[in-house]
Amino acid sequence: MFARRPRDPLQALRRRGQELKLQVDSLVTESQLTGALEPSKRRDIYQRCIQLKQAVDENKNALQKLNKADEAAPVGNYEKRKEEEHSLLEKLTCQLQELAVGISRQDPLKVEAYSDKEEDDTTEEDEEETEETGGEEEESEEDEEEKEEPASPTQAETVKYIALGDFAAQQPGDLMFKKGDILHIIEKKPDGWWLAKDAEGAEGLIPRTYLEPYNKEDTLESSDSSKESSDEDVEVVDETADGAEVKQRTDSHWSAVRKAISEINTVDVLATMGAIPAGFRPSTLSQLLDEGNQFRASYFLQPELTTSQLAFRDLVWDAKAGTIMSRPSRVSLILTLWSCKMIPLPGTSIQVLSRHVRLCLFDGSKVLSNIHTVRAVWQPKKPKTWTFSPQVTGILPCLLDGDCFIRSNSSTPDLGILFELGISYIRNSTGERGELSCGWVFLKLFDASGVPIPAKTYELFLHGGTPYEKGVEVDPSVSRGAQGSAFLQMIAIRRQPQLLVKLRSLNRRSRAMLSLLPETLVGSMCSIHLLMFYRQILGDVLLRDRTNLQSADLISHPVLASFPMLMEQPDVMDALRSSWAEKESTLKRSEKRDKELLKAKFLLVYHDCVLPLLHSTLLPPLRWAEEETEAARWKAIADFLKQSRENEGSLKALLSPDGVHKPFDISEQTYDFLGEIRKNLA
Repeated sequence: MFARRPRDPLQALRRRGQELKLQVDSLVTESQLTGALEPSKRRDIYQRCIQLKQAVDENKNALQKLNKADEAAPVGNYEKRKEEEHSLLEKLTCQLQELAVGISRQDPLKVEAYSDKEEDDTTEEDEEETEETGGEEEESEEDEEEKEEPASPTQAETVKYIALGDFAAQQPGDLMFKKGDILHIIEKKPDGWWLAKDAEGAEGLIPRTYLEPYNKEDTLESSDSSKESSDEDVEVVDETADGAEVKQRTDSHWSAVRKAISEINTVDVLATMGAIPAGFRPSTLSQLLDEGNQFRASYFLQPELTTSQLAFRDLVWDAKAGTIMSRPSRVSLILTLWSCKMIPLPGTSIQVLSRHVRLCLFDGSKVLSNIHTVRAVWQPKKPKTWTFSPQVTGILPCLLDGDCFIRSNSSTPDLGILFELGISYIRNSTGERGELSCGWVFLKLFDASGVPIPAKTYELFLHGGTPYEKGVEVDPSVSRGAQGSAFLQMIAIRRQPQLLVKLRSLNRRSRAMLSLLPETLVGSMCSIHLLMFYRQILGDVLLRDRTNLQSADLISHPVLASFPMLMEQPDVMDALRSSWAEKESTLKRSEKRDKELLKAKFLLVYHDCVLPLLHSTLLPPLRWAEEETEAARWKAIADFLKQSRENEGSLKALLSPDGVHKPFDISEQTYDFLGEIRKNLA
């Protein structure tokens, strides 16, 4: 006989979910009441975490396979109930993960280590032994930082780790190993992939999440318990990416997340010292920007090829209008950043160099556009409030422009905008620089029916952790202080970090301007007219003026060759914006209606302003959030513009023996569109 199917499978799963919730709450309470755990008790709680995690995953898998047709009788609000149950299971997963990671990191030892900063004579070998055996020797802050740094090859050759699970090589250069193998670590790379050598002498890269320090005595005493939990330990550590596992190494998004996770020890140090709130993390979007140009505006500004790679997909000539064809897109709107409220303050041990918001198009797992950055300003009287400058005009830099355009033709139903609030900082004690995320929020642009969300002001509450972590608070102390009356809870809600943004619908003029830009791009409104000139000139050169459209020869055009560089140098873009505004103010009304005349004037201003600046040795290389460098660049740009204004052009400054420029390179003059275009991977 066949097994009888339950009459109400969803209700059974919900009952099972409540049982799991009670068990998780009991385990969390037990771990908090126990205080500093003994090693045996710590292992017991860790094992129960793993077992509960398995049960939660089984319930989650059963829930995902469940359909409405499985119910014997109609169930009201079926999808909503299913979604609520899934959210509960996700929350339980995060709770178990945090508890397991906290147990494995031996938090009581870390707190004790930082409570006494006079112990600074512990050797590196003693630190390694303390980390492996859970010893009670105190460590100084400097000792902890030494452990975080990648070990040199000579030091790391004696460090042994045991494999917690089987690992099959994913790429050439990876080292395959089995569960229980003893591996010698040669180099600890900061991206989480360590160079190791096995017992047979073979070398290769291995993921550090598959390892735990090897101690012979501990292994003999508790080998069974450690082997039983080994595979699950790997799963717990990497579940922070909402299912993305370490084996997904080909995904550039996950590589940035993995790099951020590999820096978690530094964040733990700062959090333990009280320098930052517990919900702060290394900036995920900053990591993506550091990986290359695929998430930069200069990349998305380039034309895109069709699938056949024989024509341009988003750059088409309109013979009737005599210019490039306007292209509507699924998303075309203006976003205004108003303010950020109740952003927690970092401690005095770190100096904040920049407060900013990074935003991009996102589908819940992948970044779908360039990452745009807007710098915030703040007042000492209200240090927890960040503000932005809507409608930047005059001499205000475009980096402060809170008015942003959003453009995308992605068909994903989960399309939205990811906001990440960040600070660039420097540690006073070590001089170490970094960037931290102060919270993030994801605003979906379409509802469940596929209808765009209304254009209005949104008050968005921020989440802590990374965009791939769930259920993390920016500052848990706020919610802990709200336990009690409803009045305290209302006050706690008002104290939660939040971002205020406004979505604005387009009028006829702004819609016409955006339709000339690439189908996917995020940028500042104050520079949109300059981007339009670039796109129109790009169309003239690639589509109208080329005698042979099948030719892929280099094109002599310094504007096309250098303009994308301005997207990464906002102060030079400001110089162009200022110079063009001055030139435009001298034009007659009839001249402003002549598109060809405007493009010709724009080219003259560009040659007179941008090209000399880009190749001048007086302009220091751009470095993010370095006040001295930014001030030096502003002074050099202002002095150059002043001389050009006084001499009615830059020719005198260019020919002056006092002016020194970089050696000429042919790439300054040539535009290689085959090397610059974006390829359609859809």
